[in-house]
Amino acid sequence: MAKDKDQNSIFAITKNLTITCFISGIIIAAVYYITSPVAAQKQVQIQNDTMRVLVNDADKFNKVNGKKDWYAAQKGNKTIAYVVPAESKGYGGAIELLVAVTPDGKVIDFSIVSHNETPGLGANASKDSFRGQFKDKKADALTVVKDKSNTKNIQAMTGATITSKAVTKGVKEAVEQVTTFTGGK
Repeated sequence: MAKDKDQNSIFAITKNLTITCFISGIIIAAVYYITSPVAAQKQVQIQNDTMRVLVNDADKFNKVNGKKDWYAAQKGNKTIAYVVPAESKGYGGAIELLVAVTPDGKVIDFSIVSHNETPGLGANASKDSFRGQFKDKKADALTVVKDKSNTKNIQAMTGATITSKAVTKGVKEAVEQVTTFTGGK
């Protein structure tokens, strides 16, 4: 008799856990179904706002045919820049960037979209003191150095050389892609 009671309680517990998990799964799926369009719309809005900050002279941004996630920044009917995604491996993992580049291959600015760099060190890559070094530089000048007298290249951030090199590599690759795409014109 006691054995039947134990088996029934094990089956009852299993049944209850299964039902609870099933209901929880349905609730999670419903929440995802309801919120995913809102999250996607918010992501697009954030990207549009970021592009406007990177190329504030642009009237509009058009997708570039044949290029995934590339946008042409237009002023009137003229393309004044390309906003290109880039990714590089930093100290804490992948660093995702949006890079604004002129058609002739000069950096306008960049924005770090996501990273896992050390707060207070690698995370400083998004500060103006580091980002400002990239302005108007072409691919050949995008090399990290530790020599303060060298203003032609990019100065490494103190304590964050790996992050400095990763961000610079990502920006340089974006510049090279745009230069190849436009022919440097």
